[in-house]
Amino acid sequence: MKSDFQTLTRDNIVAFIADIFDRRGGEEYLGEPVTMAQHMLQGATIAEQNGMPEEIIVGALLHDIGHFTSEFGTYHPDDTEDRHHEDAGAEVLERFFPSVITDCCRYHVAAKRYLCATKPEYFNRLSAASVHTLELQGGPMSAEEVAAFEANPNLKEIIQVRYLDEAGKRPDMDTPGFDHFAPIVQRMVDRHLGEG
Repeated sequence: MKSDFQTLTRDNIVAFIADIFDRRGGEEYLGEPVTMAQHMLQGATIAEQNGMPEEIIVGALLHDIGHFTSEFGTYHPDDTEDRHHEDAGAEVLERFFPSVITDCCRYHVAAKRYLCATKPEYFNRLSAASVHTLELQGGPMSAEEVAAFEANPNLKEIIQVRYLDEAGKRPDMDTPGFDHFAPIVQRMVDRHLGEG
């Protein structure tokens, strides 16, 4: 029986996300050597393997979910303007997840611009596709943008997920599927919305 996702609730949001991973996770990821699902699962797996907090694991797992939910469609390498997938994803997540997870989604693009401005060596970590999107996204931050970004209370977690974003692009890495992480995702929802 197919789930009804017309109305998203705390009881079906995790199944909704699992369904997205299942149906669309095999799509190409911005010209990278991994699919969309592989990219997000790799970030979450690396976080889990390194004993990072559950908020970071889920933040890494869901940071690019906006590529699937954006009404503007998904990014294409021929794009000449940014499609703001980070905002589209955050809008879906913010109803169900703590702000730290929503912020990891909403600001992972800004974090790339921030790191390129504050740690010039970070630019060398970027893939060719990530360099291309950096230009669409406004390039490295200005001093004023850096100061404003550093005021975010979730800065440390956002930066951590950004590093996981860059790490999750390995064509040879095996990961568990979304179902492995589903209980952690549900825990984050329950924590945010209260136990019931």
